[in-house]
Amino acid sequence: MEAKLMHAVQYDSYGGGTSERRGAASLPCKFPFIPALDVAGEIVKVGKGVKRFKAGDKVVAVLSFLIGGGLAEYAVASQSLTASRPPEVLAAEGAGLPSCGLTAHQAVTQAAGIKLDKTGQLKNVLITGATGGIGHYAVQLAKLGNTHVTATCGARNIEIVKSLGADEVLDYKTPDGAALKSPSDTHLFQEEAGTIFVNPKGDNLDYLVKLMKEGKLKTVIDSKHPLSKAEDAWAKGIDGPCTGKIIVEQ
Repeated sequence: MEAKLMHAVQYDSYGGGTSERRGAASLPCKFPFIPALDVAGEIVKVGKGVKRFKAGDKVVAVLSFLIGGGLAEYAVASQSLTASRPPEVLAAEGAGLPSCGLTAHQAVTQAAGIKLDKTGQLKNVLITGATGGIGHYAVQLAKLGNTHVTATCGARNIEIVKSLGADEVLDYKTPDGAALKSPSDTHLFQEEAGTIFVNPKGDNLDYLVKLMKEGKLKTVIDSKHPLSKAEDAWAKGIDGPCTGKIIVEQ
């Protein structure tokens, strides 16, 4: 099978070209660009001013969207967006967490207003695509609050989503499951999350890693690929659908 690769588009044809590199139309990154933002590994060197970490520490981090670099042997992470990884959290599980976990956390706690200590009024929550990268974390985080979670996914993943804590899981291809995607079914919502633009925070990443350590949050792993075959992982993500996260290991 021919591998599917991501090819960088021509610089002067992206985002309006060089004359448009300002404001909202500016190019977010420069090519060549190494993709992937979520990493877990061991620190080999720290920069000046770094106080929280030292060489040899095991960590989880989310990299800068402007720089990327996750699909490389070494990556540069900000101290403020790096969390210590305890022995209970395997590298593969931690590597899947940052971007999707932080997005799910923001959606559940801020957009939906769910308190993760089970206080507050009971909320009915609908999570579609519950086996996606964000969805499978959202189900688990929502169930830490006082919620009734209804989720949709493909038939083959219903038992997986139930194991994550969802109270009701429907096949999105059935009439009942498909109907939940309709905006007219607002009776299922007490809150509507709308569009989420994640604002990553180090404290939240620390909190999510702590939940993993305590066994209250897990990463569902679709597949693992060696770094030398990163193109296979990329192709799998393009082909989809995936159950949870695709992990690249060195």
